[in-house]
Formats: sequence, C-alpha cells, structure tokens
Amino acid sequence: MRKRAFTLIELLVVIAIIAILMAVLMPALNIARDQARRINCISNVKSLTLAWLLYKDDNDDRLVGGLPQRQSDAWMLGPQGNDPDPIEQAKEGLRRGKLFEYAKKVELYECPSDERRKRANQLAYGSYSVAGGMNGEEKEWSNRALYTYAEIPHPAGKLVFVEEIDPRGWNMGSWVMNPAGNNWIDPLAIWHSKSKGVMSYADGSTIIHTWVNKSTIDLATRAAWGDQGVFNFSPPQMSVTTSSLCTRATPYGPQHEISQLTPLVGANSEP
Repeated sequence: MRKRAFTLIELLVVIAIIAILMAVLMPALNIARDQARRINCISNVKSLTLAWLLYKDDNDDRLVGGLPQRQSDAWMLGPQGNDPDPIEQAKEGLRRGKLFEYAKKVELYECPSDERRKRANQLAYGSYSVAGGMNGEEKEWSNRALYTYAEIPHPAGKLVFVEEIDPRGWNMGSWVMNPAGNNWIDPLAIWHSKSKGVMSYADGSTIIHTWVNKSTIDLATRAAWGDQGVFNFSPPQMSVTTSSLCTRATPYGPQHEISQLTPLVGANSEP
C-alpha cells in the first residue's frame, strides 16, 4: 500500500502554524530570559556588596578603594596581563583587585545582560562601579570622600555599587555625580527590560530600580553604543526628580549632605 505524501498546501499550513506559535512564544521566552538575567545580576551585586562589607571588617573599618586606577587599595584593576584577548586582560584586572579575596569568581563582576563586549573597541568584562564617595574617585579631586564605614551617614540609603556604562571600553574610575547640582558626571547602565538597573546600599541591601525619565534612558543607550559625549550631562527639567533621587543616595560626609535622607526606593522602583 502506497503511503500518502504531504501536499504542498499541507506543508505550507504546518509551516504557518509553526511560525504563529513562534511569534506567540518568543516574547514570553525573551521575558523569561530577561528575568533570569535580572535575578543573576541582583545576586552578583549582593555578593559584591557582602564582599565590600567583609573587607572593612578585616581592615579596621576602612573601605576598599573605589577607584580602579589607585592600585594600592583598588577593589578591581583595569585590564592587566599579556593575554592577546582583551576580555581575558579585563578578567585578570578583576583577579588582582582587593575584593577578589572575598568574591573569587569573575562572573560575579559581570551583568549577564551587559552587551558591550559584543561590540567593537569594548574591553568590558565588569559591569559595576563603586560610588565615588566610598573611598573612590572623590578622594582624588574633592574633600567629599568617606574612608571608613563609621563615617557613612545613613548606610541604608547610601549607594555602594551601581551598574555603570563607561563608553570608553571599560568602567574607568568610580561612578560620580555632582551632589551640588543637577549634573551626572558618569552615565548609569540600563541593561534590564530597557528601563531597569541594579544598585546596592551600604547596609548590604540590593534593589533593581526602574528609571522612568526618557533622558536617563537615552543617556544609557548612547553610552552603550560608545558615545563619549555622555559625560557631565545635565538632564532637562523634567528629569530633575531622577537626579535628586541619586543625589540624596550619593555617599558623602555629613558636611556635604544635600537634604534629609530619602532612600532610592519609591513608586518607580521594584524590590
């Protein structure tokens, strides 16, 4: 008995059904993948923040250096070694940092949604930066830096790690903003759902924040594609709310407090 073969029309119907199913399932799969990466990123930042706390416990309350270029106490270093692969050089810089003793997997330093290393002239392996006031870049060019944990006012509301996106290839320096004005020195990264970024506080807590101002999101998008005109950016008036939230959460000594603490958690963030 001869077996009946599929007709061309039947094959086209099957292909059409498969295409419809893929169109329905792909968005759900993308959402699930983004959520998994988001959870991974939160876990990474939580681990780094706990390592940051352990470091001060072992060093007479002194904070680990937040500036990669300051090799004497830097939590991480810039690209190191002679490996021809720039990503391996970036990983070696992480291994030589002071925090690696407490967080010994290079994967902890990288957001799984960070896409910079897929792009030309990007050496990035490491998605996070220390806030400049936490013994970071502020030490080099202002008198606002904090050096011990005891100096931190309101630890539960002061930033330690943020997702930063430096368009120069890797996250050079600390994450810095001007606490006295509506001015972002460095851009924040927004790798999750095109609107969210992970950050942690000096009490060890970690959140994922939803950015709602278009200028903040546009700034991160420009930085992600290597636009070096994103530094020293002043958001338009409609974005002042976002800027002031970060200002209040930026760690500086009491003499530089802008206002009574308001933690960076609110209607436009999710725990």
